[in-house]
Amino acid sequence: MEYSLPEASSHQIDLNSGLSENPSPSKDSTTASNHSSSGHKTGLKVLLACVGVAILLVLSFFLFKMWQKRKREEQHARLLKLFEEDNELEVELGLRD
Repeated sequence: MEYSLPEASSHQIDLNSGLSENPSPSKDSTTASNHSSSGHKTGLKVLLACVGVAILLVLSFFLFKMWQKRKREEQHARLLKLFEEDNELEVELGLRD
């Protein structure tokens, strides 16, 4: 079985007529303006990503410090409670007034 390719001449599209009817700025200036605007968008995205990461790091740091402070206060309260119980025990045994 043999396959044949359609002839290119029967399926040609006239691209030149569409371009000549709709004049546009030169190709170089359009490419340059698209490149500079996309560069600004990319730079803005990178900047926003960096700011987001920095905010996340600062927030994590402060949350960690708050957690540390809370744990320290809990440990201090346990220590005070431990010594208070000893004092109550001494009073109950009559070792202290």
